[in-house]
Amino acid sequence: MKIFLFFLSLLFWGCSDSPQNSLTVYVSEDQVFSESLLKDFEKETGITINAIYDTEESKSTGVMNRLIAEKNHPQADVYWANEPIRAEVLRQKGILTPYQSPHAHGIDAIFKDKNHYWTGFSARIRVIIVNRDANLYPSSIWDYTNPKYRGKSVLANPLFGTTTAHISALFSVLGDVKGRAFLEQLKSNGVAISTSNGESADFVASGTYAFSLVDSDDAVARLRQGRAIEIVYPDQKEDEVGIFVVPNAVMMIKGSPHPRLAQKLIDYLLSKESEKKLAFADCAQIPLHKGVPMLKELKPMSEIKVMKVDYAEVAQKMLEIQGYLKEWGR
Repeated sequence: MKIFLFFLSLLFWGCSDSPQNSLTVYVSEDQVFSESLLKDFEKETGITINAIYDTEESKSTGVMNRLIAEKNHPQADVYWANEPIRAEVLRQKGILTPYQSPHAHGIDAIFKDKNHYWTGFSARIRVIIVNRDANLYPSSIWDYTNPKYRGKSVLANPLFGTTTAHISALFSVLGDVKGRAFLEQLKSNGVAISTSNGESADFVASGTYAFSLVDSDDAVARLRQGRAIEIVYPDQKEDEVGIFVVPNAVMMIKGSPHPRLAQKLIDYLLSKESEKKLAFADCAQIPLHKGVPMLKELKPMSEIKVMKVDYAEVAQKMLEIQGYLKEWGR
């Protein structure tokens, strides 16, 4: 009997976190930025990470769909998303389990799920970039609809990426009527549609178009290239909607094979030190913790008027308006 119990204990020990000392993380953040941080975690903890990255072709949806397919037999421990919208989709599908990291303290409540299913960190923001030679001074996303700027602006396709999330946030905050009116006015004002934020930024930098709404990392990249652009923080007046913020989001998978190790990784990603590393990486992200050093090219979150959104509502609105966006884009 003692021998049986001994071997049973070995079997149990072999299935626990410590001796295996590895975990699996699915990642939507660009590999070129996320991989170095995960490697640092391995060096500092001795925990091995099996990282599965989204490809460019399936950006932000590939690993999410994999998590949905694996719901009844989870393979991943942690999901590092490059925005919280798909985190909300996973939460609603029952694929996440709550975890309140001690490092989540100090991060504004707007950037984390109230029941701790996901927590935001290190954000991009949606800014306007303007070609310096254009002699135009847009200060709001509504300048896209201003007749004096007709044919002078470009926007990444609203069906994809952070533009979809931003448009969905506008519909959530303004309501469907004003949201649709905004898009219809965009079309009638001759706004050009690009394939991506990066392409929009290049169009503005080259002078093909005067201004565009892009992600802050695209803006900083062109500044570092010495291109003739300026960053405008739109809608900062008291009666304006503010800037849409796109934080990373980290979450634990329900049924995680290695929950204790998963919590360690989540704590690491949410730390001020990790936010500092992402702030000075090429992704140029803005820390959500106060007082974390960051790039001089961008304002800290404390100096930005933020669009007040419920990311769960934005996720729901994104699903609701997909049909309309497809029709609008034809």
